[in-house]
Amino acid sequence: MLLINNSNKMFFLFILFFSTMISISSNSWLGCWIGLEINLLSFIPLISSPNNLLNSEASLKYFLTQSIASINFLFSILLNLFLMKMFINDLLSIIMNSAMLMKMGSVPFHFWFPNIMEGLSWFNSFILMTWQKISPMILLSYNMNFNFLIFIMIFNVMIGALGSFNQTSLRKLMAFSSINNIGWLISALLISENLWLMYFLFYSMFLFISCFLFYITNIFYMNQLFNFNYNFLIKFSIMINFLSLGGLPPFLGFFPKWIIINFMINNNLIIINFFFIMSSLVMLFIYIRIIYFSFMFFSFKLKWIKIFVKNNLFFLIYFFNLISLLGMITSTLFFI
Repeated sequence: MLLINNSNKMFFLFILFFSTMISISSNSWLGCWIGLEINLLSFIPLISSPNNLLNSEASLKYFLTQSIASINFLFSILLNLFLMKMFINDLLSIIMNSAMLMKMGSVPFHFWFPNIMEGLSWFNSFILMTWQKISPMILLSYNMNFNFLIFIMIFNVMIGALGSFNQTSLRKLMAFSSINNIGWLISALLISENLWLMYFLFYSMFLFISCFLFYITNIFYMNQLFNFNYNFLIKFSIMINFLSLGGLPPFLGFFPKWIIINFMINNNLIIINFFFIMSSLVMLFIYIRIIYFSFMFFSFKLKWIKIFVKNNLFFLIYFFNLISLLGMITSTLFFI
């Protein structure tokens, strides 16, 4: 039974990846919409589970929100076909952009995102925060309303930072961190698609390490970080990834943010830059507070017990940590 279940999951996972390729490589809006629908129908079996009510609730909420976004997207496509010669391009682009923003869980359509994240496993959370953003982001780049998206990305970074306060659940914290990073991703998309790709790859790498560490230690809430029975290096790895996600300068996570900030300064977007930097400082404060308390409330008894987890992937995690620590220094060599 378990083998059948796993083979089904692999089948739907393959369709999930394949549907994203359909969306981003299609040469018509209708093809993009079909790819998004296949993507939705393949992700629901991955997150739904008959044994867990939270998973079933999350899958139903996800289906409803994504269906509404798909209807809006289809509506904007049809309007674009029939009213192409009329002067309402701004309205059409805002409707289409809003549909894509709802798909990815951006402000002001973000209310479903933390609630659904709360009912998912770490693997499904990772897919929702990374892979599920690719299609909407690429489709957003085809038809962008700059003035509308500038307001959206400012609200994203602000609400993502402010919503992270007083969160006891790590999944909800990662959801609001994802909302904050959507603002950065949209700004990178407005500058250059290559910059967006670089930011997205770095962000996905840090999220993968964080989700993997939380998965193997079975951590879902803040208080579990304070006293879990693993060695010091796992806590150190979580600290490095949190600081990279926040964008602290010595770490690699600062590198794409540095390029975006530099571009904004060069183009006199000082006010937008101010909101982005302040939101990053708030996120860093939240991450550092978690790290500080997790190190402070470390049991003395556990300090003398070395428990080694038998998992070959730890070498990979430590390798990524090394890249995160030294990547920023080595990346500057390319610009000398």
